[in-house]
Amino acid sequence: MIARLAALVLVCATALLPVQATAQSGPLRIELTEGVIEPMPFAVPDFVAESPAAQQFATDISRVIAADLTGTGLFREISRDAHIARVSSFGAPVQFADWKAINAQALITGSVAADSSGRVVVKFRVWDVFAGQELGQGMQFVSDASGWTRLAHKVADQVYSRLTGETPYFDSRVVFVSETGPKDARQKRLAIMDYDGANVQFLTDDSSLVLAPRFSPNGERVLYTSYATGFPRIHVLTVGNVDSRILQVGDGEMSFAPRFSPDGRMVVFSLTQGSNTDIYAMDLASGATRRLTSTPAIETAPSFSPDGSQIVFESDRSGSQQLYVMPAMGGEAQRISFGEGRYGTPVWSPRGDRIAFTKQNAGRFHIGVMRTDGKEERLLTASFLDEGPTWSPNGRVIMFARETQGAQGSSALYSVDISGRNLKRVRTPAGASDPSWGPLQ
Repeated sequence: MIARLAALVLVCATALLPVQATAQSGPLRIELTEGVIEPMPFAVPDFVAESPAAQQFATDISRVIAADLTGTGLFREISRDAHIARVSSFGAPVQFADWKAINAQALITGSVAADSSGRVVVKFRVWDVFAGQELGQGMQFVSDASGWTRLAHKVADQVYSRLTGETPYFDSRVVFVSETGPKDARQKRLAIMDYDGANVQFLTDDSSLVLAPRFSPNGERVLYTSYATGFPRIHVLTVGNVDSRILQVGDGEMSFAPRFSPDGRMVVFSLTQGSNTDIYAMDLASGATRRLTSTPAIETAPSFSPDGSQIVFESDRSGSQQLYVMPAMGGEAQRISFGEGRYGTPVWSPRGDRIAFTKQNAGRFHIGVMRTDGKEERLLTASFLDEGPTWSPNGRVIMFARETQGAQGSSALYSVDISGRNLKRVRTPAGASDPSWGPLQ
């Protein structure tokens, strides 16, 4: 049943990986490898408000769920104006014929309760309209009133997973650099937001330049580079209380481009000593550091593989900026980029099968992906300046920064599916750059 419905959703431009069943009695899971031509039509009527205090929450939550699903490019919402049936009770029988008449292949129903203490409870169900059956079991989520958007994202995550078999990503956050002011005097500070640009909060002020924030694996800390001392130094910040401290890597030495290991116990980063820049690793508990590269080249932008066994980084040791992979504790590095142009800012997919990167060639910048051995390179974007890719928690979407040309140009965040389809801007209150996508909350 689920496989049949999912197959209606995931009509691909070229091919899908083979359908695999995890068990005879279990649901089939389909993995997309290309973009969707025919998004699946679905309906999500306003959730039923179980009290007057819940009315606005019910409307808003159902709208966020619809926006989450539609934003993937995999689904198409059927307008509420086209709905024939009306859902007046969460437990009422579904009139499947009315939803079939408007070609809704999936239906999402729900209810919202809110009490005087500020507690909000959301219940939902997902239906295969043409089979006339429920997909999975109904669930509920609870939060205080300020967390209603997270409730919506959690529901959308469940719907997304049931219809695609994919790990979800809606209930996640992005840390980024918020930019204001003219291009030649840009003020930058760290900010955090929901994956879709909602609920922006600032983590630093604009008293000093900040760059390249990176989430820890559990989303509780952020690494970033600050020029507060006059030259680049790595800071680590605890998101909950916005306290930060400098990682002591040596007096008078420039440290930058930090990133956590998958277990959060180590930080890998670049350190400049004199005219030489190499990659180092630091144990956060002891502060002990280890040098991982030792060449006359500039080597930076390290990123761990999800299993922590390897690091991808950029280096100009071959005479131009290229990508290399080495063991996590250092050792012989293998070049993996061999196309025309220069490659930088590599980051390993959470799935472990691909590496995203920035490429500069023939006066244009691109965001691209390749296999971990450098094969099957695919460019997803092209513009005056695209850079700094970061992966969604499920490895299906990449977010990056795009800067427009000219003296009045600004930087904004965009996202794109790994197929190269569904390119769209992520709304932020001001200019934005250097995104880092955190884990599911």
